[in-house]
Amino acid sequence: MVPFKATALILLILTLILGSVSAVADAAETGAADADPELLDKLAETLAETHIETDIFDAQVWLMASEQRLERYIKSPEDRLNLLQLVYREAQRNDLDPDLVLAVMQVESAFNRYAISRVGAQGLMQIMPFWRLELGRAQDNLTQVETNIIYGTTILAHYLEVSKGDLVDALARYNGSRGRLDYPERVVTAWRKVWRHKSSSELPELLSSCANYGLNACRYQ
Repeated sequence: MVPFKATALILLILTLILGSVSAVADAAETGAADADPELLDKLAETLAETHIETDIFDAQVWLMASEQRLERYIKSPEDRLNLLQLVYREAQRNDLDPDLVLAVMQVESAFNRYAISRVGAQGLMQIMPFWRLELGRAQDNLTQVETNIIYGTTILAHYLEVSKGDLVDALARYNGSRGRLDYPERVVTAWRKVWRHKSSSELPELLSSCANYGLNACRYQ
């Protein structure tokens, strides 16, 4: 059972999902690499948007299930639900399974919004800081939850498109480890073992990856 207080907060969050929510506030730092012009355009367009419509019943079911699973990482109910409503909104915007986004966060940062990698990637989804400079958004702060999720989901969706739906290749591109299976294995394991909401039959990218790469994580149906 979800406590009454959490249930009330979920209902409040649902009203925010269906309404207009501010797009982005903060993100930071420098990096390297040649930025993909097409991805830059997508990021700029996403950062300029302020809201997205979604289905209230689907959102409610997902929030109820995910709120409890996230408790081991984030103790505050308010912080959990704030993160989840942002994940759901941006996953819907980018045609991603929100459970996949949570799996990426678990592997990348263990839901530590202040995480910084040895190469300088920042925040929940470990975004390289050069993106904000390429976009001319030096004011962005990648440890800010909403900003990080907007960047991360847009980038992940772009790589899925570039990879023509090849989930393993897209995840490896996201992580900068293309050609290796260790990172996709970890993400898909978390996705199916911890954050599973949909069945495998509802996720064609997952089924295709299981068939093509033989991931050990595919045993979690």
